[in-house]
Amino acid sequence: MFVDSAAKNIYYDLQFSNQPNIAFNFLPDVDNISLQFNFKTTTDIATYRYTILVDDKPVEVNKSFNTQSPKDTPFGNEVEEVNSITIGNFLTKGKVIKILAYSIEKPLDMNTYIFYAKPIPKAKMTGLGKRFPVEEGVQYKYIHDFKEETNLRLTTKDNEITIVKDKSDIDYIYHAVIKDKKNNKIIYESTAWQYGGHLDEAYQLAPYIKFDKSIFKKSGDYEISIQPMINWTNCLNCNMSPDEIEKYASKYLITVDLEEKATFTAAELGIYIGATCAFVGTFAGLTMIYMKRKNKTKLAAEQQQKQLAQLQLNTVRSQLNPHFLFNALAGIQNLMNKNETDNANKYLSKFARLTRNVLDNKELISIAQEEKLLDDYLQMEQLRFGFQYTIISSSDLDTENSEIPAMLLQPFVENAVKHGIGEKGNHGIIEINFEKQSANLILQIKDNGIGFHPDKDHNGLGLALSKARIAILNTIHKETLFILNIESDNKGTAVSITLTDWV
Repeated sequence: MFVDSAAKNIYYDLQFSNQPNIAFNFLPDVDNISLQFNFKTTTDIATYRYTILVDDKPVEVNKSFNTQSPKDTPFGNEVEEVNSITIGNFLTKGKVIKILAYSIEKPLDMNTYIFYAKPIPKAKMTGLGKRFPVEEGVQYKYIHDFKEETNLRLTTKDNEITIVKDKSDIDYIYHAVIKDKKNNKIIYESTAWQYGGHLDEAYQLAPYIKFDKSIFKKSGDYEISIQPMINWTNCLNCNMSPDEIEKYASKYLITVDLEEKATFTAAELGIYIGATCAFVGTFAGLTMIYMKRKNKTKLAAEQQQKQLAQLQLNTVRSQLNPHFLFNALAGIQNLMNKNETDNANKYLSKFARLTRNVLDNKELISIAQEEKLLDDYLQMEQLRFGFQYTIISSSDLDTENSEIPAMLLQPFVENAVKHGIGEKGNHGIIEINFEKQSANLILQIKDNGIGFHPDKDHNGLGLALSKARIAILNTIHKETLFILNIESDNKGTAVSITLTDWV
């Protein structure tokens, strides 16, 4: 990267552990840049491609690197070796430029280079909540109308706090810091944001972090700051003042009130009991009136809640469809780039039939239809990767008349192909099983791929959307819970979804 002579405040090649394939460059005061790729002299440059997006609009797509670079760059630097290739000059002020680069031999190993040449937006905290145990497990309670100053009362039963922020394309650069305002001491720093899971319906797809309430040692004022994880001291030609840096942080003041176990004298206890009895008598009468009114509106409220959950479920389904189509089109492009025209035509033919099923708006389909959809998809991907697979249903399972949510397994099977056995060729194995155990339906996907850590955040959108979808299904089918379990190590991954009391 070459910048204009007047450039200042250059924070380059910022790395984030939760996005290992992204290099983030923050250039708030840079007017223009020239970008250059450097290859090892032994690299076959002809196998590499790049895409350029300016403010998320493509200006170059899957372009080959021009090895006949001009001898002089706009900055007067001699390019003596063919492995230093300038790809262009860009006006950057107030823009975001993204470069996506990959080898056609390993199209899944894509690297992203972001040149952020405008002020980073301040993150907004949209929710603050607490978790406490109840008979059924745990309960979450959120303060929806969050203000810059609010009170947070923590009882002895509360055990976990959740902070929710607004969703953005650069969530990964932010982290949360909590300070004790009395001594200005940091008591908590977050790492990566989480997505999905058992959150309040209003925050199903929002980024959030959770931490134990034990970080608050005493009642008092605390400051929550959400700010970019930028090393402000590691900078070229810096003159950004502390006040200017401070403007990128969003700060919220909360007053924490820790409940402590109380002790009473005998006289105080007598007064308390007498007052309580009087209150209970009055309250019982009012409760009878209230319950009669409440029962009339309860059924209407439950119906409205179910309709809202169904709307959220349709939203997640609408996001999964383009995610699948994008991956399938990438597969066709990959075969074409490798000049495997026959396989690309076969792939396209299967893709056309599969697309009709994927875009069908049915929420429930038979197990037999789901098996057919998965079989079509795996046949299609087998043309690219050459793996082996099996789809088996237990003999006591009526696959024609037993229905499940459409495309429930599809995203997990895509993960098994793309991130599991994609590079193992003929040695890759995927096993899909539909099994009946008493009244439960067990769906399993196993592969012998490279594995991953199921508790960590990943770039894959399909996995995050599938977890969110299962969470929403559990709000609709409260009597038949969906239980997702993922186990993975370097010998492979096993995904199981249990539909309790389903068959």
